[in-house]
Amino acid sequence: MTDSSSARGRCYEDFSVGLVLRHPLGRTVTAMDNIWSSLITVNTNPIHFDAHYSAQTEFGRPLMNSCFTIALVTGLSVADMSRNAFNLGWDEVRMPAPLFEGDTVYAQSKVLSCRESASRPTMGIVEFETIGFKQDGTVVMTFRRTILVYKRGHVPARPEPVPNES
Repeated sequence: MTDSSSARGRCYEDFSVGLVLRHPLGRTVTAMDNIWSSLITVNTNPIHFDAHYSAQTEFGRPLMNSCFTIALVTGLSVADMSRNAFNLGWDEVRMPAPLFEGDTVYAQSKVLSCRESASRPTMGIVEFETIGFKQDGTVVMTFRRTILVYKRGHVPARPEPVPNES
């Protein structure tokens, strides 16, 4: 795939079983991420936003909200995996190690299966495993995700507005 096609996202034909993609961006998580995601999802567990409370737990400090973590790890994979797709589901979500404010999260995905859609001839179904890990390589999240992705030539056109010249 060329750089310009990479910017537009992968199509069904660009996937093959065994393909491993190390997603290019990392993201350092902040206390604001944790508080905001806890508030917006109405997650009232004080382990995410109460430093005094969380200091008394085995972690000794606020633990990042797991809903934020799955959204972040998924988001890190979008440019490579699902820019031209939509989610059918997540399976086998696991969090083998904690994530804390100040950690930087990276991700990589491996294609597990590909098949054409029986009901949508212009699309295919791709299943992959994604691993989210910290700057030191510690895995903080794994999941399997299934997407329905457009075949080449069937991706909806993206608008390309231009500025009015006065």
